[in-house]
Amino acid sequence: MEQQIIFAGFGGQGILSMGRFIAHAGLHEGRHVSWLPSYGPEMRGGTANCNVIVSDEEVGSPIISSATALIVMNQPSLEKFENSVAPGGIVILDKDLVPTLPTRTDIRVFAIPATKMAYELGNATFAGIILLGKLIEETNVVKPESFEAALYGILKAKNHHLIPEEMKALALGAAYNS
Repeated sequence: MEQQIIFAGFGGQGILSMGRFIAHAGLHEGRHVSWLPSYGPEMRGGTANCNVIVSDEEVGSPIISSATALIVMNQPSLEKFENSVAPGGIVILDKDLVPTLPTRTDIRVFAIPATKMAYELGNATFAGIILLGKLIEETNVVKPESFEAALYGILKAKNHHLIPEEMKALALGAAYNS
């Protein structure tokens, strides 16, 4: 099994963290991973994306030319990366921030109101976690319990009290049907 995932949006949306969580969860499962971040010099508000590969085999290159999945949190990212998704792949987007859906018919699209759902949960930063829930549900890239272990490993101890709520957000995203 190999999943090649592109995460893209604006700096400050947690794009790089989303990729990092998936990569660490893959490591927790003993898989081979790569995480390649890319962001503009202005960071917050500028463009940000990362490539994550989670594989049962060694990863030869962190560069993704044919993604199995794309998670986008803004319209420019969809326009830039939509054609990077392989036929049969998936696009998961925050439909609160990405008004135009992909036009391709050879991919599956999941349009989730992640920002709205995150505000309803009381924490806007959960939007990315909601999208990750759908990614995990649709691709089985990692197990939810490995994702939770990654949160405990990456987040500072002072933020560990948020992890149960983040796991609820993950489950909401997994269960969302668009």
